[in-house]
Amino acid sequence: MSSPDFDLVVIGDCNPDVLVLGPDVTPVFCQAEKLVDRMSLEIGGSASITAVAAARLGLRVALAAAVGRDAAGTFMLDALAREGVDVSAVAIRDGLATGMTVALSRGGDRAILTALGAMNSLTAADIPASVLSGARHVHVSSYFLLADSLGPGLADVLASARAAGATTSLDTNWDPAQRWRDERLSAAIAQADLLLPNEAEALALSGASTVPAAAADLAARGPRVAVKLGARGVLLASGFAELHRVSLPPVTPVDTTGAGDCFNAGLIAGLLHGLPLPRAAALGCATGALSTGALGGTAGAPDLQKAMDLAARAIIALPAETGF
Repeated sequence: MSSPDFDLVVIGDCNPDVLVLGPDVTPVFCQAEKLVDRMSLEIGGSASITAVAAARLGLRVALAAAVGRDAAGTFMLDALAREGVDVSAVAIRDGLATGMTVALSRGGDRAILTALGAMNSLTAADIPASVLSGARHVHVSSYFLLADSLGPGLADVLASARAAGATTSLDTNWDPAQRWRDERLSAAIAQADLLLPNEAEALALSGASTVPAAAADLAARGPRVAVKLGARGVLLASGFAELHRVSLPPVTPVDTTGAGDCFNAGLIAGLLHGLPLPRAAALGCATGALSTGALGGTAGAPDLQKAMDLAARAIIALPAETGF
């Protein structure tokens, strides 16, 4: 039996991030000009950041997404290829602009403005069957940005990947439309081995009032769940088993853009290396934490050894033991 073509196939968004940083990045209208500390153009899109972080960890990675035939699309494809990400499954749309995001960042908080452009033209039909069948793991990012295009066929995409022997994961990210729950998403969650929301997303997806209750509720729907808690680590739930909390010694962040996406890459890499879920989550926490040491979502993404060194310092405990 031949080995898989890719360790990881990531499906989702592919767009540049324009990062604006400083203590005061709130725009003033009426044609007022404000000076900020720094601006930069970076690899953006949750799926793209996860793909790059996974490639830095040594995984063979492919990305399936949609961009326009324009300068922004060329920037993304070239930057991803330089990072070792296979972009042959990225659809290039004539007549559509590549999506773009402006992130206004002040310390640990951000405001995000996104123009979807070609991003939400991606459909299940755009994802080559050969890419899915040649993957060990298939991960989907930014469900809600792609819900109207990819959503109708996503459950079938994940089911096909699982039938071919891959494991699967889903990170919905934030829902700008505040819908949160629909039949298509429920069907996709049922085909996901892992669900990877952050704290606010877990509460909204579940309707629960506490994070432990949200994690338990979402895990009862089938997948193992890792709720990202930012600097506080991650809360894990698997079926009706006990919850686990994984945390690391604190780091001083430069920019938290993409930390959750880098966590996803580390967790998936850990599982593909055969680690149990709590230890894989520790690798995810380390990858996410180290990614905050540089500007943008990918500049600080570590190699495997650096991430493993920090992950070795993780604390794994029951939530009650950590005062959650």
